[in-house]
Amino acid sequence: MNQIISVGIVEDQVLFREGVRAIISDWPDTRVIFESPDGYSVIDRLSKLSVVPDVMLIDLSLPPNGDKPYSGLDLTRALLKYYPGIKILILSVHNDENYIAQLIEEGAHGYLLKDCNPSEVHEAIVSAHVKGSYINQRTLLAIQHNLGNKKKVKRTPLIITKREEEILQLICQQFTAEEIAEKLFISVKTVNGHRNNLLQKTGSRNVTVLVLYALKNNVINLI
Repeated sequence: MNQIISVGIVEDQVLFREGVRAIISDWPDTRVIFESPDGYSVIDRLSKLSVVPDVMLIDLSLPPNGDKPYSGLDLTRALLKYYPGIKILILSVHNDENYIAQLIEEGAHGYLLKDCNPSEVHEAIVSAHVKGSYINQRTLLAIQHNLGNKKKVKRTPLIITKREEEILQLICQQFTAEEIAEKLFISVKTVNGHRNNLLQKTGSRNVTVLVLYALKNNVINLI
């Protein structure tokens, strides 16, 4: 990848934040352009920048704004509203399937545990930027288990074409538009057109929510 991915870090623990920044700065295809020790000031600070991050790493547990809680989930919602182009990766110590599934349902593009390997952080940043999501096996398990625990609701079946289903399955398997185009012998423009149609049909705000839709509706079962 020739393009340098700009990254933001929102983390209140100074030592951890500096460690993540140092690791990211060592990679030739990424650079940190934004840091914050809290979530509640992020939107205002971003509004003053000429360039905002492509990908934001956000701690799930963040300091309150006075006596008002302000978590990584609150910041995720705010970023989706004011900066929908920023890809959001949640960092957390919680290996709890309910946390993971909820963050993905709310629109986060991926979920990482704080004890993961640096190589997974790099993979997640690149995947979120290039593919629009980072859905690892842990996240898939969390989503499917969470769906299994919910009461089944009858839905009006959504009509998607066979080609759209093929593309949706490949998107769920984390293939890029270029890779999908090569596999199906179609143009990247055609792939993107089908993807946009799928986003519109399913009411999904991003690719990660589209994957969630596919799992909810048994379009694909990856595990």
